[in-house]
Amino acid sequence: MKHLWLTFVLIVALAVTACAKTPEPTQALTASTKAAASLKGQLQIAGSTTVQPLAEKLAEAFMAKNPDIQITVQGGGSSVGVTSAGEGTVDIGTSSRELQKAETDKFPNVKVFTIAYDGIAVVTNSGIKLANLTKEQVRAIFAGEITNFKDVGGPDAGIVVVSREEGSGTRTAFEELVMTYTDSAGKKQTKKIFEKALLQQSNGQIRTTVATTPNSIAYLSFGFLDNTTNATPVEGIAPTVENAKNKTYPVVRPLIMLTNGEPNERAKAFLDFCLSDEGQAIVAKEYVSVR
Repeated sequence: MKHLWLTFVLIVALAVTACAKTPEPTQALTASTKAAASLKGQLQIAGSTTVQPLAEKLAEAFMAKNPDIQITVQGGGSSVGVTSAGEGTVDIGTSSRELQKAETDKFPNVKVFTIAYDGIAVVTNSGIKLANLTKEQVRAIFAGEITNFKDVGGPDAGIVVVSREEGSGTRTAFEELVMTYTDSAGKKQTKKIFEKALLQQSNGQIRTTVATTPNSIAYLSFGFLDNTTNATPVEGIAPTVENAKNKTYPVVRPLIMLTNGEPNERAKAFLDFCLSDEGQAIVAKEYVSVR
């Protein structure tokens, strides 16, 4: 009888243990699938024309993993991205420059997510080949002080300056990284872009204008470099992603995404993807990853 009692106790103990077992992998997978399936709806992104093509590629990859989410990506410029995020008219704003103090004062709740780094190259029409430019020479050219390529080691040809419009993130970054300098008295000074510069509204327009305008020069995001223009070394350093990554190239800026306060569920999932290994592999094809 005693043996029968012990046997009964043992059977009950085993039954209780079995009930307390960790859920089977199929159960956990089902829960995970349900969580992924809950990501539905639309996600609006707007801002920098530099970030736009990268955001489109990231969005395409993200939507392939989350077919119930529809992402729209628009340009408009970095200032538009900051304002749209700050006012909450889009889920995510984009900018190809740091936020300015006036913007952080106006939109104190904006959160910044750096997803990549980008170099700004100095490019010329294919008919002009320059071995090198110093930052001082680049500054003087875009201020309209040097007007002939012969003065910087090029052919005897008048310089046609091409620039982004005011409010452009690329222009603001260029002004901060190149056009701003410290004078002999130790004060910060910023030279203005040449008033007769041909102004364009996007990196794509800049590239097309330089490619089709003889004797022209401009500044252009690394992501838009191709064989239609000549990219010039600055301070002896070639404008390549590798040189931007090893911090030898002197004109590099962040590419950022912005939300009004904490991102909503869809925006957070997308931002997490952008910063994941898979997202950063997409970034690294044309820009410098943050990892």
